[in-house]
Amino acid sequence: MIPRTITAATAVLSVLVAGACTTKAASEPRAEQTNVVLVLTDDLSTNLLPYLPSVRALASEGTSFANYTVTDSLCCPSRSSIFTGNFPHDTGIFTNGGADGGFETFHKRGEESSTFATDLHAAGYRTAMLGKYLNGYLPKDTFVPPGWDEWDVAGNGYGEYNYNLLENGKVVHYGHDYLTDVVSRKAAGFITASAAARKPFLVEVATFAPHAPYTPADQDRDAFPGLTAPRTPAYDTLPATAPTWLAGRTPLTDAEKQQIDRDFRKRAQSVQAVDRMITSLRQTLATAGVADRTLVVFTSDNGYHMGEHRLTPGKQTAFDTDVRVPLVMAGPGVKAGATVTAPAENIDLRATFDDLAGTGTPATDGRSLAPLLRGETPADWREAALVEHHGPDTDPADPDHPAKNSGNPPTYSAIRTTGYTYVEYADGTKEYYDHATDPDQLRNTAGELDAARLAALHATLTGLVGCHRSC
Repeated sequence: MIPRTITAATAVLSVLVAGACTTKAASEPRAEQTNVVLVLTDDLSTNLLPYLPSVRALASEGTSFANYTVTDSLCCPSRSSIFTGNFPHDTGIFTNGGADGGFETFHKRGEESSTFATDLHAAGYRTAMLGKYLNGYLPKDTFVPPGWDEWDVAGNGYGEYNYNLLENGKVVHYGHDYLTDVVSRKAAGFITASAAARKPFLVEVATFAPHAPYTPADQDRDAFPGLTAPRTPAYDTLPATAPTWLAGRTPLTDAEKQQIDRDFRKRAQSVQAVDRMITSLRQTLATAGVADRTLVVFTSDNGYHMGEHRLTPGKQTAFDTDVRVPLVMAGPGVKAGATVTAPAENIDLRATFDDLAGTGTPATDGRSLAPLLRGETPADWREAALVEHHGPDTDPADPDHPAKNSGNPPTYSAIRTTGYTYVEYADGTKEYYDHATDPDQLRNTAGELDAARLAALHATLTGLVGCHRSC
């Protein structure tokens, strides 16, 4: 669905903001609450879906979202939005560390006191958090946020081997136990125990894969010999009228192309353990007799570019490679084999879990996706998703610190609809890409828009940036 043409700033602003930020009424209690299994991957882009047969099988039995967008293509801001249901301008988390990001700031602001975990825990759910939490979190601090019954969380688990987990208050070291496999086993055990206790449950399994250094399990190191990164029309190509931060990027060198291919192959290898985990968890649900009342969710905290727009591997941009990620859901009442084209965003997951659990939903920036899962699109559904980013990233200690030539944009805000992407940078630069005529985002036509159109876009963006839960 292509959104209607903007003819007046105020008219469109009222529709977009009303659809993006609303106060939800409490849901009616339900006789049988829906369990939730959330598989959240790290830096998984849409171009890895061909190497995830279990995810494709999940999609055939459930619903996929073609226009699912993250609030920022960066780990900590995105995960903060998932937990709370709020935009970065409400969580205060725009980066992975410092005064405007990271675990420490999230904690100091009290954001952990109101998340989907606290909601479902209060509704009688058993809850488990397994794998990666927020950037800057360390097991040695032995901190467990409210709302979680089971807490098996790593700090620096990017290498997948030789790491620590805080397991319910005790730090446990793992040497040659592949992290994705460990959290998979723990999730299966939690599901089995919860089903045996006849308790509804929520489990988040947050993998570090396929984040750099893209470490595959030993058994997958020889998979996909000769695999290369996709050569889309955007590969090694600058957009016409590129934004200032990108305009000077020279063509990829042969060495950079070879490294991109090696990295893409390792990423495909590293998600094989994720794919096996999904198969295992679904088998566990079936064996425990709870598959028919469990929502299984697969998604990523952000996307990843690999050669597109002449950028070496990285994220943080407003391009679709980075902000549009997979979202697949299957479970009770979910339409099978369906694709939702309406804009959805990671702020919607909390409201969705609360809705399906039958709990009262606090006022957040997100909305429940439950109607869309049933094949219904509310008349007042949003037409635009908001993306917010603070940059450039200058912290060399950040695991996501951009390498040379990988893209490190300055502060920007953007809106993405089914029809276009519009970006405003702090330095005044603008971008506009028409998805229908330019799906690879190679022609920035912001300079060709008339004053009225630009004013309407600016008003819409400003309205969303100023939206605080109940606007």
